[in-house]
Amino acid sequence: MINDILNEADQKMGKSVDATREEFATIRAGRATPSMFSKIMVDYYGSPTPIQQLASFTAPEPRVILVQPFDQGAKANIEKAIRESDLGVNPSDDGQVLRCVFPELTEERRKEFIKLAKEKAEGGRVAVRQVRQKAKQNLERLEKDGEVGKDDVTGAEKKLDGTTKKHTDAIDDLLKQKEAELLEV
Repeated sequence: MINDILNEADQKMGKSVDATREEFATIRAGRATPSMFSKIMVDYYGSPTPIQQLASFTAPEPRVILVQPFDQGAKANIEKAIRESDLGVNPSDDGQVLRCVFPELTEERRKEFIKLAKEKAEGGRVAVRQVRQKAKQNLERLEKDGEVGKDDVTGAEKKLDGTTKKHTDAIDDLLKQKEAELLEV
């Protein structure tokens, strides 16, 4: 029973770390990548649709992304969604593809992105701590119901704290990597 709670907490914490990694991928560093578009939703015939389902992306140059819509009728909505996103890019339409040219990052913009990365990292750490709190409550409930002894719960809580530290350290490492990537000129 205790191992089930600890394993479930470990899995959920791992998912929080993965979600934080995906959030970091949407923050632009020096290079433009298709993953930066992953959070953009497009109004496609009245329903919000992820942009990856409507277009393909290629990066012919480090600061250029070409967006090739599968349905030319959706091109205007795709262009609007990219323009209104927080990417800070204005796509140009050359008839077949949308060309998104990303400007060089200024020092000020790099600092804004680092601040954003720190916020996303804190969100990930909060998610990990919430999983820890829930698991701790489940362990305490087992003890209260008399299913396990106090020593078992104390040992399990120490393991839980170790697991929590491992996952928050992983998020901190991701943050350090992203900061280094953003500061690289």
